Amino acid sequence: MENKNIIIILVAVIAVIAIVGVIFTTGILNGNDNQATSNFKTEFMEGRFTGDVSLVNDTHAYMHSYEDKQHHITYNISTVDNSTALMKIYQFQGVSNPEKRTYNGNDWNIYFTQAIPGNDSNSTSDNTMSIVICQSQGEKQGYLIYAIFGADTDVNSTTTAFGEGYADYIEPMLKSITLKESKDVPKINEEFGLSEDEFAQQMELIRQFNAGNRSALEGAQ
Repeated sequence: MENKNIIIILVAVIAVIAIVGVIFTTGILNGNDNQATSNFKTEFMEGRFTGDVSLVNDTHAYMHSYEDKQHHITYNISTVDNSTALMKIYQFQGVSNPEKRTYNGNDWNIYFTQAIPGNDSNSTSDNTMSIVICQSQGEKQGYLIYAIFGADTDVNSTTTAFGEGYADYIEPMLKSITLKESKDVPKINEEFGLSEDEFAQQMELIRQFNAGNRSALEGAQ
């Protein structure tokens, strides 16, 4: 009788192990509606997207574009020597102040903004895209991720940075990311077609304007 009970227990344990194996191989407990994940790897960053995401453009070594066609989400991933300066320019142009998050030892600033494609004055609010920008500045270079939720996305709560889009798509991605130092990192001043001195002058004008000196930009015109 004791041997029979042992056999029953072993059969039950084997059945549980088999069920667990099915769960992990099929992704039943992966969350986010059991969506698949897509790995990505560049010279300066690697990680994992939620959903079926594919590379659509890697013409430049420092900029890669990926697309989730099912949910109409585009991810633009890039690196530059001074991403902090770039974000100061964006903030000057109206991008909201960031929330700070830390994942895997990487400090991220999370920005949220909205835009209408092509700045078409005839466009309506129905064409509005929601954009979440994730920025992290390392010792030698900065890292940027632009997650663009198209106007026709089926992801809800993209009217704020930390809605469904962030919880289900952006945060899991940030938790998976490894940042790497890379070669030939583009300089922010060159991206704007300016010398280092010219760019420094522009940044000083923005600093003065943000400090309350509204005449700083008028004097520069």
